[in-house]
Amino acid sequence: MAARAQWKGFLRLSLVSIPVEMYNAVETKNEISFRQIHKPSGRRVSYTKTVQGLGEIKSSDIVKGYEVAPDTYVTMDADEIDALKLESKKTIDLTRFVDAQDIDPRYFERPYYLGIGDKHGAEGYVVIRDALRKTNKVGLGQVTVSGREWLVCVMPLGDGLGMVMLRYADEIRNADDFFEGVPADKPNKEMVDLAIELIERKSGRFDPEEFENHYHTALRALVDEKMKGHKIVAKHEDTAPAGKVVDLMAALRKSIGDAPAKPSVKTGGAASERRTARRAKR
Repeated sequence: MAARAQWKGFLRLSLVSIPVEMYNAVETKNEISFRQIHKPSGRRVSYTKTVQGLGEIKSSDIVKGYEVAPDTYVTMDADEIDALKLESKKTIDLTRFVDAQDIDPRYFERPYYLGIGDKHGAEGYVVIRDALRKTNKVGLGQVTVSGREWLVCVMPLGDGLGMVMLRYADEIRNADDFFEGVPADKPNKEMVDLAIELIERKSGRFDPEEFENHYHTALRALVDEKMKGHKIVAKHEDTAPAGKVVDLMAALRKSIGDAPAKPSVKTGGAASERRTARRAKR
């Protein structure tokens, strides 16, 4: 079954507008999700919408409200919200271009694919894709999805265009509030050099297939065991003593000894072969 577009509209670069469709880039069907179950009966717990003093109410009587004071709300009907004339509801207008590495990772929210809306926009689509690729830039704009206006960046991705929803500046907490206890003195140079060597030995190209979601695997195995009627007994885990003093220099030196030396030749080809072999086994 073909994926369903979550949004359809136009990608605009100045006077050039091309039809595009937005698709979720994240696969969620393999995730294990839980439901709340009434243990004695084994049936799902259902929820009703109630108002204090009135009891259960109809969904048709529910509107959205913004709290302006304790227990005081400004209410709005869906038609009133839909009446907002936001150009970003139908158009992603690329108004600024920046280097991708200039975007702080804290701002990244959700990845999407931008597909071609129809064949008439194909030429403009590839023009924008190649222009972004050759300038090493990403385009910034805004789009309205599910009643919220998102800041987004559009970038070349394979044969097409990718898009990432970004957080706004006021959504990011001030990092200084969490780093007050960080020492101001410079650390020991030899220990820093050892840490650098350890990092270099473990450096390589990003390959997400190298990492297994151990929690998902264990949870799937747990579900299988429960389906067989087996009783699960939690394993006892030893807790590390609090405030344990670690000889950092000794730990770094031992880590260097345990880590393999960095290969003297490029491993891109071998890594690519490993990825191909893994995919072939699927």
